[in-house]
Amino acid sequence: MSNKSTLPQSFNFDTLVTTGIKQIYSINFSDAEITFRKLMADYPDHPAGRFFLAMIDWWRILLDLDVETYDELFFQKIEDVIYNCEQILDKEPNNVDALFFKGGAIGFRGRLRAYRESWLKAADDGREALPIVEQASLLDPNNLDVQLGFGIYNYYADVIPNRYPLLKPLMIFFPDGNREEGIEQLTNTALKGKYAKYEARYFLMTLYYTYENNPYKAEEFANMLVSDFPNNPIFEQWLGRISIKRGDYYSGSKIFASVMTKAEKNLPGYNTQKTKREASYYIGYQYRITNQLDSAKYFFEMCASTSKEIDKKEESGFWINAYLYLGMINDQLNERDKAVKYYEKLLEMREYLNSHELAKKYLSEPFKN
Repeated sequence: MSNKSTLPQSFNFDTLVTTGIKQIYSINFSDAEITFRKLMADYPDHPAGRFFLAMIDWWRILLDLDVETYDELFFQKIEDVIYNCEQILDKEPNNVDALFFKGGAIGFRGRLRAYRESWLKAADDGREALPIVEQASLLDPNNLDVQLGFGIYNYYADVIPNRYPLLKPLMIFFPDGNREEGIEQLTNTALKGKYAKYEARYFLMTLYYTYENNPYKAEEFANMLVSDFPNNPIFEQWLGRISIKRGDYYSGSKIFASVMTKAEKNLPGYNTQKTKREASYYIGYQYRITNQLDSAKYFFEMCASTSKEIDKKEESGFWINAYLYLGMINDQLNERDKAVKYYEKLLEMREYLNSHELAKKYLSEPFKN
């Protein structure tokens, strides 16, 4: 007789979970809520329904990380998941499902804390979640979803302290990470996982882009995600960024043109100012390098005006570069007075890359293509 314990599951359970997960990633939050409330009604003793209801709020947060409206609700739902799992574990200490979802809930709480730069609390959540997920893995070695938690921890515990040396002292109380092992574990989940494969693909896409400087590997996972979820704005924007990083501005601009079209149609998640700002910038950039100056000017003006609305703390690189390119384009169109105004505005803004140097250069002599 096995020493592990799981809660009763069935084909119906799997169908509901898989359907609901796909609804979340498709940004169909109202449908996902109906699905997971049905899951809770049909399986009231199982933590999955509560956990995935919290994941709906997680994705609401991800759509615009600058907005903290859903943070408190998300934390409350996560606490509810943890409490529910602990109630089960009090009676059945080896209940794999309760261990898995408790570890996952603590892990996601840590991720939001990291986004909000509560590093100590985030690291503490990582440390707390790890042994819980390890126990679940020992009890159910065939569950590749648990490798998501191992992979995230192993990768970031190795990479983050090296990227941010100020955080190194925080890590002396934590298990060492292993970058290569983390990538291997995430890849296992991404390719063979049951419920967590999409989340693992998302992680691999972002880490290959941000930390590994490998846009080709990032693109592999981005293509998988966009193929499965063509109307997820985060996945589509990442695919566009990755094309730009590869130097393929044509493909990147086509992807961002799709993003802009969906934003104008008010598709869920696309109609944010930040989404429109990024899309207009890269569309404008492609028009500029193909010398379609009037179109480039239109999109850079859109990017600048959107930036003016949303850049409250300091000017973004999008805004600064848009002004620089507008100055250059106006010079090319023989609108010298307009060009000078943009260069002068640049000097009033913060330095970004060599923006001040170029502004001074083009103030003294007009930009020529």
